[in-house]
Amino acid sequence: MNVRKLIRHAAYAAITLSVLLSPAVQADDSLYKEFGEQPGLVKIIDDFYDLLLVDPRTKPYFEDAPIKRIKQKLAEQFCVLLDGPCVYTGRTMKRAHEGQNIDRAAFNALVEDLQTAMDKNGVPFRAQNKLLAKLAPMYRDVQDRE
Repeated sequence: MNVRKLIRHAAYAAITLSVLLSPAVQADDSLYKEFGEQPGLVKIIDDFYDLLLVDPRTKPYFEDAPIKRIKQKLAEQFCVLLDGPCVYTGRTMKRAHEGQNIDRAAFNALVEDLQTAMDKNGVPFRAQNKLLAKLAPMYRDVQDRE
């Protein structure tokens, strides 16, 4: 191998290594960690779903719902929103909530139940607000539009 090729390969390797080690390139998963990563999300979602099923404002929306699938998709969705190492494989919010006649009161009740579950699991208030800020715009996709 001639010297020119060797220098070019060394430069390429150095650039690649610096990009891979650069903090700016690596995702910031600190919010995901504040939620306890995957085990924490599973616990929060279990508690959240338990609350939804006993809350008279939300219970009717979850009767005969596929509980296991909903929990799995919520964990994926929350993980993505929290910049965790996940991929959301569920339907769009609009499609998943079609025909359910969800109004603002039911959506707000769901948010209250989520806050209660996060409190129960020790998620810091600031971290809760960051997730809720990412969830709030979804109301447009789940609301009943007559």
